[in-house]
Amino acid sequence: MKTILHCDANNFYASVECMERRDLQGVPVAVCGDPQKRHGIILAKNDLAKKAGVKTAETIRSALNKCPELKLVEPHFEKYVAVSDSIFDIYNQYTDLVEPFGIDEGWLDVTPSVKLFGDGVKIADALRERIKKEIGLTISVGVSFTKIFAKLGSDMKKPDATTVISKDNFRQLIWPLPASEMLMVGGRTYAALLSYGIRTIGDLANADKTLLAKKFGVNGEKLISYARGEEGEDVREYCNGRVHKSIGHSTTMPKDVTSREECAAVIFALSEMVAARLRKAHSKASGVSVSLRYNDLTHRSRQCIISPATDSAGRIAEEATALLDTFYREGRDKPLRGLGVSVFDLNEEGGAVQESLFDMHREKEDEPSGLTRSIDAIRSKYGFDSIRSATLIKNLCICDDLDGDKDFLPFNKNAKR
Repeated sequence: MKTILHCDANNFYASVECMERRDLQGVPVAVCGDPQKRHGIILAKNDLAKKAGVKTAETIRSALNKCPELKLVEPHFEKYVAVSDSIFDIYNQYTDLVEPFGIDEGWLDVTPSVKLFGDGVKIADALRERIKKEIGLTISVGVSFTKIFAKLGSDMKKPDATTVISKDNFRQLIWPLPASEMLMVGGRTYAALLSYGIRTIGDLANADKTLLAKKFGVNGEKLISYARGEEGEDVREYCNGRVHKSIGHSTTMPKDVTSREECAAVIFALSEMVAARLRKAHSKASGVSVSLRYNDLTHRSRQCIISPATDSAGRIAEEATALLDTFYREGRDKPLRGLGVSVFDLNEEGGAVQESLFDMHREKEDEPSGLTRSIDAIRSKYGFDSIRSATLIKNLCICDDLDGDKDFLPFNKNAKR
């Protein structure tokens, strides 16, 4: 039987800010975006703000109405990444089977490590003490025999706690919880489960497989398996990460956009990011997709297949702009609030790719140049905004979110390693 830990840094963004600033200690604190750029929401809060009713993802105005003395702090993502790296370095001293789940949490398979460090509880307690002493933050740890249950365990007691969910007690601890508490059960899935009378994780564990398979396909059977503690998905090695099925970026513009020229500039910026991530993953894409979000929050998207596969920003932007022209009419359609570009059908470099007889000349054009590689290296070290094309400098519709690209900072630790 496996011993799996899920470690979650408590109130991570807010805790890092409070740790480094004395004026934030002992007061309610919230890390938030910039209201003037339409990102005026709470990203994280400390325990004092939480006790006052402040919630993640609510608007700044709403949070201040609940807690007028709330101290608002701008995010410092580079700082969070550095602290996160230090925490994960400690995790890796106990096992090489460490799978990040965002910047502030991850799974550790310590099954091979118990002979060296003791059982799962001893390792969990050692990690809590070390991170508190060496980093200055607290973590909550779930100890269990599956990833799903370990995640539930770390959520059950906060802050600075170890919770064990074993084969002997999981029915008592886990099954009474709402099914929405379980990983992979989102709002829509939970609503569908409720329509079948499935309210708790225990209800889900005892549900009819045929019924859920008919409604959710193979995921229906997986949900039942997870609820029963039968899930056996491995914890991935830290350096390997996940295999990408698609790569994409989207942004909310600071003002509504109606001009095709401005749309094309945003598409170019997003395509640069997507292409850099493709090259970092040693992959090429055979499909491009564009998504539009209008100012009434409705969405539309279109996609196409391209040949040969590419990791070129210019090629992706060219195809994405051509897609835009097929379903967006300047001056006639509703103003745009957001844009997204993604690629799919990824192939690893060196893998077999069906070439086109008519586009062989494009293959050389799509190969990364020495300049492209140099730009990738500089941006990887100093951030995406360290080198910006003239198109982006002159265009005022580009949202500053592009400067804080999650991969280049990165938020996604799988992408970093």
